[in-house]
Amino acid sequence: MKRAAVKRTKKAPAASKPAQRRSKKSPRAVSRASAKRGQSEKTSGQTLLGAHQSIAGGLSKAVERAAETGCQCLQIFTRNINRWDVSAIDPEEAARFREAVTESSLGLVVAHDSYLINPASADDQLRDKSIAGLVTELERAEMLGIPWVVAHPGAAGEQPVETALLRAADGIGAALSATGRLASGILIETTAGQGSCLGASFEEIATMLARIDRRPAFSARVGVCLDTCHVFAAGYPLAPTAALDTTLRQFDRLIGIQRLKLIHANDSKRERGSRVDRHEEIGKGKIGLEAFGLIMNHPMLAGIPLILETPKEGADGKPTPANDRRNLAALRGLVRPGR
Repeated sequence: MKRAAVKRTKKAPAASKPAQRRSKKSPRAVSRASAKRGQSEKTSGQTLLGAHQSIAGGLSKAVERAAETGCQCLQIFTRNINRWDVSAIDPEEAARFREAVTESSLGLVVAHDSYLINPASADDQLRDKSIAGLVTELERAEMLGIPWVVAHPGAAGEQPVETALLRAADGIGAALSATGRLASGILIETTAGQGSCLGASFEEIATMLARIDRRPAFSARVGVCLDTCHVFAAGYPLAPTAALDTTLRQFDRLIGIQRLKLIHANDSKRERGSRVDRHEEIGKGKIGLEAFGLIMNHPMLAGIPLILETPKEGADGKPTPANDRRNLAALRGLVRPGR
């Protein structure tokens, strides 16, 4: 997803306090149950398909929208992602959300963090604010029983990339340390490399993970989300078969395929290597149906959930569930018999 411009602030607030919880089953227990559901689906070989859904009208509305479009997994924002200030989640609303997920057929729910967060920033005040923001995201996810928060690693700005990568990794580590009692973790998302954004190469992701993994307790709470549009725009080929094999082997060698917990399935409006992050509907962009067919059937990706972030607007410019249904059907139609 694209990151909005970040406005520098003069003072970094302290990390927010965890919201009060009221439920018969603790959010931590729910989070672990959600993770276990996702893992059981993965080990069964079934690939969950879903889409990002709006929480307009209430958090549980996103679950309704997921059901309406035939999602098996779901991604949401838990807050307004273009503002630093955030209202606490009402415990009753959190309980309604968890109940809605339990009663649904969703095998996995993940959250995406705010676009303002930049743990790599050279501005110490912005970086402190970003770390506090990650803490808040993890606390909110835990309260909702969500096991993973997808997060962009940030942008280097004028810093050397090597310096920025270490600052990003240490910032993520600081957020994990401040939430050590929680089960929810962070998925570092691959990026297209627009501007000075970090994470466009597998080497950069690997550098951050190696730094974070120096604290063994953190490694289980950090994984990777691979965005197909982003890696394609960053220059990685996804077709033909030999090219995708090479890309995935490189990912496995540098990062480890076991750390790939989620795929954002997005076609690209721009050509490979453009370093421009512009999502397109499945099969209508420069990646194309051949590549998505290979992705849907590749043995190294078996069971890893795929979530759409494709355009939702119809001809009238308004969001329509028909778009998600069409894109999910396109992906399902590419699965070979027996997969």
